[in-house]
Amino acid sequence: MIRIRAQQIARGLSQIIGREFLKENIKTSIKQPTQSQSPQHPWSSVSSVRTIAMLPWPFSQSRDFSLPNSSWGSDMRRLYEHYNSQCEVETEEGGKKWGAWRRLPSYNRSIKFATGGVYLSKIIQSKARLFTRSVKEPGAAFEYVMFVNKEEEKCVCVFQAGHLLEGPPGHVHGGAIATMIDSVTGTHATYLSGPVMTANLNINYRSPIPLGSTVLLTCSLDKKEGRKTFVSCQVTNTDGSKLHTEATGG
Repeated sequence: MIRIRAQQIARGLSQIIGREFLKENIKTSIKQPTQSQSPQHPWSSVSSVRTIAMLPWPFSQSRDFSLPNSSWGSDMRRLYEHYNSQCEVETEEGGKKWGAWRRLPSYNRSIKFATGGVYLSKIIQSKARLFTRSVKEPGAAFEYVMFVNKEEEKCVCVFQAGHLLEGPPGHVHGGAIATMIDSVTGTHATYLSGPVMTANLNINYRSPIPLGSTVLLTCSLDKKEGRKTFVSCQVTNTDGSKLHTEATGG
């Protein structure tokens, strides 16, 4: 009797949670316009890139977090325009063609599998995000955009650190820097070799990064050995004159 009663309560709660979730997401889908999609690049499949997650549950609107917003500073916007302008170039005939660089969109991450029953799973899936995209307030934490260059086998990330990433007074936390290095090296390795996981990451901190500043993470391919991909990454100021952090990973 107790077991049956517990099952009835659990089923009732699941139905209530499911209804409330539908209401909330239907409201969201009405308020938020659907964003236009960028044309597909003829390079390798976008779905293999780690920053490009599965689309959320149908009632959730996908948002590209790598596009400019009001929190971006002048350096962030300048570097974004610099690389973005090289994604499409004009031909001599006045038309346009794909350039050397490609901007990688960054969507909410949707969990493919979750425990807890069908309703709970959908709730978790719809609200799940990449760790670096877990803060709703623009500019409060991780603001970044990545570009890849297949020919040069390089990846760059323009990163602006928000106030929630403070470590030493007035400077970015070392863990936040490591998070971005792991994200960039992992994304680049995935772009080059398909889905990967970090096995080793060695980081050397050279100089602190002022909170709120914009830095450039540059990742290059070192070598491939079978299923292993080895990359290196440097974190510099926007003009490359000061080295903040350097790392190697595989």
